[in-house]
Amino acid sequence: MGVGDLWDEIGLLQFNFLLREGLKPHHKLLDVGCGSLRGGVHFIKYLSSGNYFGMDKEEWLLDAAREVEIPRYHLEDKTVSLICRDDFNFSIFSSRFDYALAQSVFTHLPPDLILNCLVNIQKVLKEDGKFYATFFEDREGRHARGPLAHNPGGITTYPDKDPYHYPFEVFVDLAEKAGLKVEYLGGWNHPRDQKMVLFKQP
Repeated sequence: MGVGDLWDEIGLLQFNFLLREGLKPHHKLLDVGCGSLRGGVHFIKYLSSGNYFGMDKEEWLLDAAREVEIPRYHLEDKTVSLICRDDFNFSIFSSRFDYALAQSVFTHLPPDLILNCLVNIQKVLKEDGKFYATFFEDREGRHARGPLAHNPGGITTYPDKDPYHYPFEVFVDLAEKAGLKVEYLGGWNHPRDQKMVLFKQP
């Protein structure tokens, strides 16, 4: 059993989403908050060897990825770059990326850490690269007023603690500060109603 809730459902959801968005085997993909490779196992299988890069702040999850999931999915012949860091220093990979994904990362971060992630993404995203990120959306104007229930999924989010919710306008401001532009994509069939945004170079 993989480490991560809704392992099969959300893993395939990520993979199929990026396929629809144009991901090809020759592209380089950065998986932000890759965990134990819930989505990563599908990306690694599909991408050319050496084109998957994952970063997570938890070493034990990366250990599970290397010791359990990669062998379980018979991916030992693929070159994979996995690094444990909590500072979003993506330059450590010494690569530039066609695609990047942060699935259920911004849902756990306050604005200052999201900005740090975006500033660092901007440095490694190719000129035509795309960075997709999910978030819990505050569409009711409750960002300063308390909890918000999300359906489907039954998740309650907060303006000031984990799990966080945000109005899209927050990402417009953060993207501008990071030297990026952002587009609202909205729903993508996430089982807990997380929405998707797309960051690109200006």
